[in-house]
Amino acid sequence: MIGLLQRVSHATVSVDGREVGRVGSGLLVLVGVEKGDGEAQARRLLERLLGYRVFADSAGKMNLSLADTGGGLLLVSQFTLVADTNKGTRASFSAAAPPEQGWRLFDHLVACARARHPLVATGEYGAHMEVSLVNDGPVTFWLRAG
Repeated sequence: MIGLLQRVSHATVSVDGREVGRVGSGLLVLVGVEKGDGEAQARRLLERLLGYRVFADSAGKMNLSLADTGGGLLLVSQFTLVADTNKGTRASFSAAAPPEQGWRLFDHLVACARARHPLVATGEYGAHMEVSLVNDGPVTFWLRAG
């Protein structure tokens, strides 16, 4: 399971012109589910997302995590994160989990996140989404839980 996290001042996700998710200061995380991923990978990714130190402490160093700051967490499914782009001019998605497995594991990630963190929003799995964000820093990290 892959998470592309971005520290944001605010972020929103919309489907068909309707806003479905919004956070203020916190993290926007694009999530890709790979073949072979299971609930253990979802839990590990969440652990890393909540604990990864990307927010500044009083000295200006990135020493605080989302769990420390209590900021928002916006989770958005994005199967293109698992694309193989090593050859040619068109990505291969052979490493992506089948849609049913991807949905189930993304849903598990969201449920676990809501059980552990007070501010969780999401996009809509499988929908065409428009994501808007203000990347704070910019700060972007690619995490894999495998």
